[in-house]
Amino acid sequence: MGMKRALVFQHMDHDHPGRFVDYFAEDGIVPEAVRLFEGQDIPSLASYDLLFVLGGAQDTWQEAEFPWLVAEKQAIREWVAERAKPYFGVCLGHQLLATALGGEVALAEEGEVGVFDVTLTGEAASHRLMQGLEPRHKVMQWHMAEVKRVPQQARVLASSPRTPVQALAVGDHAMSTQFHCEFSPQSVASWSSLPGYVANLEKHCGEGAYQRLVRESFPLMPQMARMTRRMYDNLAVSSGLRK
Repeated sequence: MGMKRALVFQHMDHDHPGRFVDYFAEDGIVPEAVRLFEGQDIPSLASYDLLFVLGGAQDTWQEAEFPWLVAEKQAIREWVAERAKPYFGVCLGHQLLATALGGEVALAEEGEVGVFDVTLTGEAASHRLMQGLEPRHKVMQWHMAEVKRVPQQARVLASSPRTPVQALAVGDHAMSTQFHCEFSPQSVASWSSLPGYVANLEKHCGEGAYQRLVRESFPLMPQMARMTRRMYDNLAVSSGLRK
């Protein structure tokens, strides 16, 4: 049996789908990254089974600085709206899903960096993509922008006091989270060898932020993994990704 293919849109160095890579391996899916920030072209979408869009330091509206955002949004629109194929987006990938489908993203009044609470919405209770989840979750956040207006065809599945749109669904085949549900213990541990990541964290949260975040997030990782696993399983089944 041939392996399935996941197309991964990458926006910065050393970024990857984290714990999702383990899920891909179990489902016989090989991830193939397109490094958009280096000018790599988006291939024809026809031969892929899943589109996974990562986070990034860029903002959705910076098309003048990052012209590839135009093609990326077009590809997301084709994938989600026209092809109706399985999609998962995190952080920037969540915001790009919203803007690709006609929603709006802007700077948040207050960003979130660190561990925060999110709550499932009333809509999530009956939505196939959120079945089997507890109503409240601790999640990892790292964002300064947020979805301000939700596209018509999207549903809000989770929110937080600072950020009303924490998760989106389009039908039963596309979903996204503003929070970094992909961050695994391996992801966070790898930042210790990436001075730029640690410096950025300290810029937002003060000196020693990295060590504090490790101490706070590591005990929560098993429950974060269960939440992410459940969302992925729901998507895999409801979208037909997993037969």
